[in-house]
Amino acid sequence: MSEAAYVAVDWGTSSFRLWLIDRAGKVLGERRSDEGMMAAGKVGFAAVLQSHLDAVSAARSLPVIICGMAGARQGWVEAGYVDTPAPLASVLKQAVTVPGQERDIRILPGIARRDKAPDVMRGEETQLLGALGLDAAGDTLVCMPGTHSKWVSMHGGTVERFATFMTGELFGAVSRETILSHAVAGADEAQDVDAFKSAVIDAFQRPALTANLLFQVRSGQLLHGGTASAAREKISGTLIGLELAGGLAGEVPKAGITLVASGRLQTLYQLAFDTTAISVRTIGAEEAVRRGLSMAAAAIWSV
Repeated sequence: MSEAAYVAVDWGTSSFRLWLIDRAGKVLGERRSDEGMMAAGKVGFAAVLQSHLDAVSAARSLPVIICGMAGARQGWVEAGYVDTPAPLASVLKQAVTVPGQERDIRILPGIARRDKAPDVMRGEETQLLGALGLDAAGDTLVCMPGTHSKWVSMHGGTVERFATFMTGELFGAVSRETILSHAVAGADEAQDVDAFKSAVIDAFQRPALTANLLFQVRSGQLLHGGTASAAREKISGTLIGLELAGGLAGEVPKAGITLVASGRLQTLYQLAFDTTAISVRTIGAEEAVRRGLSMAAAAIWSV
């Protein structure tokens, strides 16, 4: 049986994922919970981590590499930022040690853009590491969907600039806290692909009309009928179409877009790109972050 070499942790705002990994990169144990930064801040980061380490029987000598919101100002230990243009290699070099711990625990920094379009990322830099590596060639445009989607322009292994779009958070707010909550009330799991695709195209081609397009979800339902599921897909398609219009405002690289996503988000964004005739290649988000953490462990501890 393989022997564990290190522990990798992706610690988000509301989620916690831990992997026990051997020298070959094989996952020997795994833990998931909703004990993200918000919950761990109340209980104690060290206590939360130790409970999961105990659950996978991690030896006390095993080092731990962490990315994500555990390194935020409100997190366990602030890990700061690498400023753009940010070589991904610099992220590995500036990992912060958590003081006062029996084992060696490091937290990776985020990346900051401090020009006239200020922006920050934390956790996505590790996904970029895993998705593209340190030796990527040429220009790459990366789309990383989520509650706060990131669009990252890279040259080789350097993050030149990036922009955050609050698409996921806006979807939650619009569908729950506005008049459109009536339109989606009782929506089931059925997917209306045609409604989604038409909404993507409308918002992508006419982003200035997004607020009007969103209201049409309700007015169209009242006047012409339609299911709650179709209304949900129209809201989703409108907001994703708006995001694509902003993210693709510059010239699209000849190689197309690198999409780092998993699950339903991967399906939706793949469909949105197909609908707008944009070429994409997809890398699983979880695979990318785990691979990035493994690269960090190799750089820090030579494991």
